[in-house]
Amino acid sequence: MLSVFIAAPVYSAPREQLIPILGVTTGQKQAGTVSYVKVSFDKRQDETGLILHFHTTPGRFSNMARTSIEQAITRSARSLGLSTSSWTVELSVPYAGMTIYGDSLSAMVSLSVAAMAQGKTVPPGHVLTGTVTPDGAIGPVGSVPLKMQAARAAKLRRVVVSRQNAPAEREEHLPISIEVSPVDSIPEALEALTDSPTEESATSEAEPR
Repeated sequence: MLSVFIAAPVYSAPREQLIPILGVTTGQKQAGTVSYVKVSFDKRQDETGLILHFHTTPGRFSNMARTSIEQAITRSARSLGLSTSSWTVELSVPYAGMTIYGDSLSAMVSLSVAAMAQGKTVPPGHVLTGTVTPDGAIGPVGSVPLKMQAARAAKLRRVVVSRQNAPAEREEHLPISIEVSPVDSIPEALEALTDSPTEESATSEAEPR
């Protein structure tokens, strides 16, 4: 008697992570800050397009932050050869009354999502400050020295930045306890952020020289 087993469809379980975000306070005397954003990722069975949901409580994202995050997720995925058509991403600010402004968190959020989509995780203590340009590069942001000092106070271990920010950093007296990783491209940034090579870099390393 021949038995036929039909495998049930495999559904990827939703993933969730609290990721650090570097910023600066508003006002005349600015200071660097480290806050956290909750990111939830799920891969659906349909392919009807990217679903991105921003929670408005306890805290919220400004319109600029929302727009930059959505653009960054799309651009990062394209640079990595990933399709966002079945992704559902939820974002929330776990601080009552806080509004996150600006676009310097967009690269960190987008690459954290890309990591989740590939079964990777951003290690605790790793953070990226920067934007994602239309051509798939990590764009520079302002106030990096202040953000570095905040990262040190929060005991973060690695800060990934645009290579265009690197010269300004070297002019500062940065804490030696923090590793600074200047990058150019999205694959390079993801590798530095997750401590794991992307398919692109792994392929190039495997090629005979």
